[in-house]
Amino acid sequence: MNQTNTTAFEPSRLVADEFGGDLWTLNFGPQHPATHTTLRLVLELDGETVIGCTPHIGYLHSGFEKLGEHLDYNQYVVVTDRMNYISPMANNIAWHHACEKLFGIEITPRCKVLRTIIAELARIQDHLLCVGAAALDLGALTAFLYGFNERELIYDLFEDICGARFTTSYTRVGGLMQDMPEGWPAKVKEFLQIIPQPISELERLLNNNRIFIERTLGIGQLMRDEAIAWGWSGPLARSAGVVRDLRKDEPYLCYADNWDGRGSSGVHFKVPIAKMGDVYGRYRVRLEEIKQSVEIILQLVDNIPAGPINVLPADKMTLPDKNEIYFSIEGLIHHFEQIMTNRGWTPPVGEVYGANETANGELGFYLASDGGRFPYRARCRPPSFINYQAMSRLTVGHQLSDVVAILGSLNIIAAELDR
Repeated sequence: MNQTNTTAFEPSRLVADEFGGDLWTLNFGPQHPATHTTLRLVLELDGETVIGCTPHIGYLHSGFEKLGEHLDYNQYVVVTDRMNYISPMANNIAWHHACEKLFGIEITPRCKVLRTIIAELARIQDHLLCVGAAALDLGALTAFLYGFNERELIYDLFEDICGARFTTSYTRVGGLMQDMPEGWPAKVKEFLQIIPQPISELERLLNNNRIFIERTLGIGQLMRDEAIAWGWSGPLARSAGVVRDLRKDEPYLCYADNWDGRGSSGVHFKVPIAKMGDVYGRYRVRLEEIKQSVEIILQLVDNIPAGPINVLPADKMTLPDKNEIYFSIEGLIHHFEQIMTNRGWTPPVGEVYGANETANGELGFYLASDGGRFPYRARCRPPSFINYQAMSRLTVGHQLSDVVAILGSLNIIAAELDR
């Protein structure tokens, strides 16, 4: 080895002298099948025991937040697709939830129901991949196939409703890009009839599997108070006993009361909570959340209200219908003003923070407006960035093989680490 390169391992040698052993420095990633994405862990090993872990981020530095200052409130939705690319629909909804909070817009009942159904489909989509890939990392190939096959059905549903499978860009300020196609609710119900079977098979394969339990039970524990201190949210926090879900605590869309404008209460569902805060608990919480998402969608899919999907364009906060653009001069002028000029976009001067409960936890956007066409500042609170902070705390003291299980249970999406 080149003598110059050995200086990089000076801290290891110092630790080795203190403990009287011979320690190793190991790069885990950024090209590694168990990282699932481009992230890197620098591990200090005493044999196969991890005594130090330094996470490195920034391999997908795309300037997502800075782009928000140069794109208008509709254009930026294409950037949110690239943040958590496992469930992009949820990102679209969270972004425009914050925008509508800034503009003071109340979306239509039909839009609320459609957004809620889509958000829960995205949650299922994300959890299926997380559970399946985490099991694959531990050698359970069959479990991965049960999770991955059903995700394709969700991709089909998203393609039907917005024309794209992966980068959806479906929401707009005050509504949606387009209405659902005829027969789409029936396809959703068909999926809901299919999904319980693979979930049941996953549970039969893993819940009482001796190897899976030994690799996950008590591994990577973070208890309730620590989870709160580290800023955890979503399934990770709930697996540690933190009773918090924005759908319950700060309800929005159909999770809030009177979602259909006729006095109905919000959708009913349970928030799964575990106590151990380990890899196994995170797995069980995610599986139960899939079941609860199915229940939420079942309450809505047969009760989609009639009416428009967008707020009335009289205030020119939303784009006109394509038929108006193509067949009326008024619609064409409206479209031109929205896209090519500053007219129509008149957000108040001020700042807001809006957050949604996505598959990995609290996804929030902070917006500062100076009244212009673009946000003066756009900042994101991505759950993966917050959750990943505790990686060193979770791994030190465990075996090298446990790093794979812990990382898979966190479901880190590298694009959300972008700062």
